[in-house]
Amino acid sequence: MGLLPPTLPLIPVVRIAMKAIFNGQVLAESDDIVMVDGNPYFPRPSMRPEFFRESTHTTVCGWKGTARYWDVVVGDQSVANGVWAYDTPKPDAESIRERFAFYRGKGVEVS
Repeated sequence: MGLLPPTLPLIPVVRIAMKAIFNGQVLAESDDIVMVDGNPYFPRPSMRPEFFRESTHTTVCGWKGTARYWDVVVGDQSVANGVWAYDTPKPDAESIRERFAFYRGKGVEVS
């Protein structure tokens, strides 16, 4: 039995309004969402920069590339490395360039 070539992930654009909330503050809101690996990626202009602090943390995904992170800071509450983006994604992930996603398991509500 021969090996099948790897399949590329399906990257749908979702035209519904979504928002991310932490500690009662809206961090981002948009109706231009790209879903990748179950995560909604918001367009960069929807990010409210006053609630984000750059982090030195990075990770590497085999098909998306290198992700950079931000901490979420609202009042005296924070989430370390709660937001990530692929500034220079690999070609198969080009649709998430200039977009960011939230780590929902750390307290940021995305709906």
